[in-house]
Amino acid sequence: MASLAGKVALITGASSGIGAATAILFAKHGVRLSLTGRNMDNLNKTKNDCLQVNNKDQPFLLTGDLTKESDVCNIMEKTIEKFGQLDVLVNNAGMLQVGGIEQVSLEQMDLLYKTNVRSVLQLMTLAVPHLVKTEGSVVNVSSVNGMRAFPNLLAYNVSKAAVDHLTRCAALDLAPKKVRVNAVNPGVIVTELQRRGGLDDIAYAKFLERTKETHALGRPGEPIEVARVIAFLASSDSSFITGATITVDGGRHVMCPR
Repeated sequence: MASLAGKVALITGASSGIGAATAILFAKHGVRLSLTGRNMDNLNKTKNDCLQVNNKDQPFLLTGDLTKESDVCNIMEKTIEKFGQLDVLVNNAGMLQVGGIEQVSLEQMDLLYKTNVRSVLQLMTLAVPHLVKTEGSVVNVSSVNGMRAFPNLLAYNVSKAAVDHLTRCAALDLAPKKVRVNAVNPGVIVTELQRRGGLDDIAYAKFLERTKETHALGRPGEPIEVARVIAFLASSDSSFITGATITVDGGRHVMCPR
């Protein structure tokens, strides 16, 4: 993916999991990075990991709360101020909370919508003028939950379905301007997402064990396996792909209960 070298990428949720893995892989390919997250200590860890594979380009770090419009604007403004351009936007930040139709509250729905959808839309709208100049691309990190229904995750499922359709709609709007918009739809990936969503250690261990049955390949995925697809979609190797939602889920989206 030599075409990534020298490009500027903004990655949200870069302090851990898929976002951190993507940052490190991008750094390896010579991408200049603007990394955002809520925890500066964790962002610094990602930065140090990036410098291990590329000590020429120092990642630019920004903290912020993506549910706050002012923080989102600041992230974009500071990124452009630092680099003068933007080639790739990776909307990775997101959150999960459990709850089905009998438990979900309007507050939970609002929070997940603001985090998983509204912030993605705002960043994309702010990025568009800069991406048009570079004929850049957007990669949204969605979920298999946006493609298939799962119980007890109503607000999360709906938010990721919205990300998928946002991806398709934006792809059509921006195609005439040579800006591509795609999404990856991970299955269960070994990150902190489910723990932060409410699973304790015992429940999480059982959750991972069950992937032997729920994923066709019989295991959960690793962040780097999603990062590689993100890098592909961000590079010119995928120059004729836009509006796609690509599963990186070990076959979970084609599984049916028996």
